[in-house]
Amino acid sequence: MMRIDIISVIPALMHSFFGHSICKRASDAGLVDIVFHDLHDFSLKKHRQVDDYPFGGGAGMVMAIEPLSRCLDQLLAERTYDEVIFFTPDGQLLKQGLANQLSLNANMIFICGHYKGIDERVRDKYVTQEISIGDYVLSGGELAAAVTADAIIRLLPGALGDESSALTDSFQDGLLAPPVYTRPASFDGMDVPEVLLSGHEKKIEEWRHEQAVLRTQTRRPDLLDMNE
Repeated sequence: MMRIDIISVIPALMHSFFGHSICKRASDAGLVDIVFHDLHDFSLKKHRQVDDYPFGGGAGMVMAIEPLSRCLDQLLAERTYDEVIFFTPDGQLLKQGLANQLSLNANMIFICGHYKGIDERVRDKYVTQEISIGDYVLSGGELAAAVTADAIIRLLPGALGDESSALTDSFQDGLLAPPVYTRPASFDGMDVPEVLLSGHEKKIEEWRHEQAVLRTQTRRPDLLDMNE
């Protein structure tokens, strides 16, 4: 079973997300264990404060080193972790290949940043990988943690009803997925391509590949450049 420990100042923000859909199904099936840790529980200050003013001045607050260190030391003493991941705008951009790689891990810790970030010494001492989900700034790392976990968990064998489904997702072969259709075959004057109704498996696969290439050329030509 994969285990993901998520450290956050507002873990309740993620409860609904992980309580439904693929993540919930994978958890119920014993494929993954998601454990939340409220950073306030590791603060020794009177009001459970977990942030402080930055040295050198400036706007905003910084997540203090002591609560994070206590939480991480406790977890790392309990088991071996493959990765300690911090979500930050200056991290490696999350792409399908990285999700594939992370899905092979057994235990991971996700650190959700907040305020202006975490004390740099936490990154130096504990963090093994830093991940960004895009070139924009969020109020905290909780949404990034949820996005990354979903991208990983859906790849676990048994998480999806049809395990081959994840293999035909966009980006798995460097291409966007082709168009998909379902019933009815005709709707409001728009018909499903006849090849998909033919039952000819080889022709269908050829059509899907052609459409995937065409869609990628039109919408994400940068992906084709990366494959060259």
